[in-house]
Amino acid sequence: MNKKIKVVADSKIPFLQGVLEPYVNIIYLPPKEITREKIIDADALLVRTRTECDAKLLEGTNVKFIGTATIGYDHIDSAYCDSKNIKWINAPGCNSSSVMQYVASALLTLAGKGKYNLHEMTIGIVGVGNVGSKVERLSKALGMNVVLNDPPRERKEGNGKFVSLDELVDRSNIITFHTPLIKEGLDKTYHIADDLFFGKLKEKKILFNTSRGEVVNSLALRNAIKNKIIVKSVIDVWENEPNIDRELLNLVDIATPHIAGYSADGKANGTAICVREISSFFSLSISKEWYPSSIPVPGNTKELKFECIGKTKQEIIREVILATYDISKDDETFRKSVDTFEKQRNDYRIRREFPFYQIKLLNSTQDLNMTMTDLGFNLVMGGSKNYLF
Repeated sequence: MNKKIKVVADSKIPFLQGVLEPYVNIIYLPPKEITREKIIDADALLVRTRTECDAKLLEGTNVKFIGTATIGYDHIDSAYCDSKNIKWINAPGCNSSSVMQYVASALLTLAGKGKYNLHEMTIGIVGVGNVGSKVERLSKALGMNVVLNDPPRERKEGNGKFVSLDELVDRSNIITFHTPLIKEGLDKTYHIADDLFFGKLKEKKILFNTSRGEVVNSLALRNAIKNKIIVKSVIDVWENEPNIDRELLNLVDIATPHIAGYSADGKANGTAICVREISSFFSLSISKEWYPSSIPVPGNTKELKFECIGKTKQEIIREVILATYDISKDDETFRKSVDTFEKQRNDYRIRREFPFYQIKLLNSTQDLNMTMTDLGFNLVMGGSKNYLF
């Protein structure tokens, strides 16, 4: 019976080919070719964010299951799917560590260029789910003050940990968005950062957006940068991708083509969730613990050594993080070829997360060692002394 199940999958979902073939008939298509005509007799779809799973695509098809190998699911018309009894799943948290790594590299790159100390700054995190929670942990590990805004969690957990968006804006030097895209309702996030939002900024701020492009109004951000109320900005997600605002691109400090969550580890996690869920739904007998058997490794070595003498704690952390992931390389590649936005995403270089690396710190301190462990690195001991910075 399993052999009769037909699956149409995005050909760019990594680590998937060869996994389902023993159990189903599977066809791999580029996102642009996943059309109603091509999926009319499919039982299941495995997609990414570029496939709009709505009535236009799904009406009259045989689709019973949709899996997206991504955290975000605003490309899935959940109300329509629910009304048609189509099971859909996303991959919550799959690339949260990847986004945390991206934010870490961006923070330390800006701090290095601007000559400021992160432990003297306050970061405001808007949206404290899987990603925001890891950015919170990162920020605390870097010694930053942290302010949190998450209305759904606040209603559920009380207001002891959370503040209003207005209070977050007032108290923060850096504002970073980690919300889903919600277009209407009590927790609407569409254009949460608009002219009104930027008009409330009484002091100069740094802004990050790695959530969804439509969370920030492009024109409003442009004006805020021109008016020097936003003095530094890091943008990974854009309105109208891949046809992005070129003027905004030229104004931001770090620009990337929606790849914050594109570590090899994050991709493997997303695919694993989809494989396990489709197997469970159709009883395909694939292990509930299935995970890609091998994940590619980057060109740099897995084992890295750093000398700590004569450097501040922040300088050492910056050196380690940029050795494992230097965000400026993605920024440079993107700016050189903006027209290849989608190609850069599809062919993104191999990036591994912090736990992949084994770090040896020579003449380190216990405090620094603990910080590196908190960030997720594996420490190779034997190079530590009680050295004071």
